[in-house]
Amino acid sequence: MTPLLNVDSALANILANMKTLPAETVSLSESHNRVIAEDIVSPIDLPPFDNSAMDGYAICSEDSVDADHANPVALSVAMDILAGSAPNRRLEPGQAARIMTGAPVPAGATAVIPVEDTDDDWQKGDSSPLPAEVRLYRQLAPGENIRRAGENIAAGATVMTAGAVIGPAEIGMLAGIGCPRVDVIRRPKVAILSSGDELVDIYDDLAPGKIRDTNGYTLAALIRQSGGIPIRLPIAKDTMESIRALYRRALETKPDMLISTAGVSVGAADLVKAVMNELGDIDFWRINMRPGKPLAYGTIQGLPFFGLPGNPVSTMVTFEVLVKPALAKIAGRPYKQQTVKAITAGPLKSDGRRSYNRVILSQENGRIMAQTTGIQSSGALMSMVKADGLAIIPEGVTLAPAGSELDVILLRSPDC
Repeated sequence: MTPLLNVDSALANILANMKTLPAETVSLSESHNRVIAEDIVSPIDLPPFDNSAMDGYAICSEDSVDADHANPVALSVAMDILAGSAPNRRLEPGQAARIMTGAPVPAGATAVIPVEDTDDDWQKGDSSPLPAEVRLYRQLAPGENIRRAGENIAAGATVMTAGAVIGPAEIGMLAGIGCPRVDVIRRPKVAILSSGDELVDIYDDLAPGKIRDTNGYTLAALIRQSGGIPIRLPIAKDTMESIRALYRRALETKPDMLISTAGVSVGAADLVKAVMNELGDIDFWRINMRPGKPLAYGTIQGLPFFGLPGNPVSTMVTFEVLVKPALAKIAGRPYKQQTVKAITAGPLKSDGRRSYNRVILSQENGRIMAQTTGIQSSGALMSMVKADGLAIIPEGVTLAPAGSELDVILLRSPDC
């Protein structure tokens, strides 16, 4: 009998065959959570001019030497500079300019004194008349409370590098440098294929012997979460004709990846293997993992194909371990599996394959503890609903006693 393929070897083979998709141009407002296709260089300084970090008075810092409440320095007020306006003359020694936060600092000014450090009592938004003079109650250092042109980003500097994911802060920066459109990696379209005489859609009544197609909906959510575009197709019956028609219809949608569930084990009705061999080049791997031993990977008309097991937990675990990193690679998305070390609160069992046990995480005496969700059947989808992560029991280990330290793949941020 052919030995089971190691999980790490399977993943390495998969990733070696993944190619990043080409770029497309989208508007800035549509770019959130997309992956930058090429470096973005700022065409301008940001901020584009020296501006005030305070509501107060722009001054020559030398004029404030030794100023304090006992010995204030009086300066004549030469101008009023509002945000959005530009000063039209130079500030001379002995002068001050009332200035709002964000307004351009006039030439000649070397510091801004906050209004609360003067004898003026105007507040932001106040329309009080411009005073003839202002008294300073403290000394300022050169450059104090001035935001210099280009201190955020200088013209010609790289704002974002290729492969970075665009978040809210990145959108703000791109808006600031006047970037209305962005080149991003195209989101991968993934066709989802479900087959089985026992399956019905969620809108259908359950007849005896029937179950609803949970995998199609679960995979669609996992694909969206991974930055892809799911394409759900109708459920195929367990006949060669129906399965052939399903795969041909899937190819007509011009996907970037195909994922099927069920039909890759050794059951009498597993006709998917035959159809896949007709349409593509498939290696059927029996992976050394639990849950998820029956898994197929290959290509169909040059497109990556995953044949995942039919049990819902097996589908989710194999997606997390093998499909998610592959999808990240073709999407150009940075990927690193998030894991923590946790101590088992009770014994965890395995059959000797690399096992992914569903666990709930908590913190106890400064340690992260892993407690089983209960039943670990590959059909018990509720175990994934409860799970914070997947505790990994290595190959060859059949029992992880209470108190064992295991790696846990995070499925969500735990409360601990």
